[in-house]
Amino acid sequence: MCLRLRYLRTLLLSTALITPALTIACTDHYYRSYDATYGDYHTWNNGETVYYQKWETDNHYDHREFKDRDKDQQKQYYDWRHKQDDKDKH
Repeated sequence: MCLRLRYLRTLLLSTALITPALTIACTDHYYRSYDATYGDYHTWNNGETVYYQKWETDNHYDHREFKDRDKDQQKQYYDWRHKQDDKDKH
């Protein structure tokens, strides 16, 4: 009986330690990019993706990952994005 309890404790502890690592590994498609003009970071998650897709549509751009765009287009997006933040505040 003592051996079973020890095995169960080890299993629970292992699960508790491994779960956060697996969670982080599953979210590796999220990343942060630095906006040098405004001096802030944009975390690319579902919320930012919604804004980015709207920007692509409004500007008639083909879908492409943000990090694959040239620096001028990235700056255009950041400028547009900060204007959206200002609109949301009012």
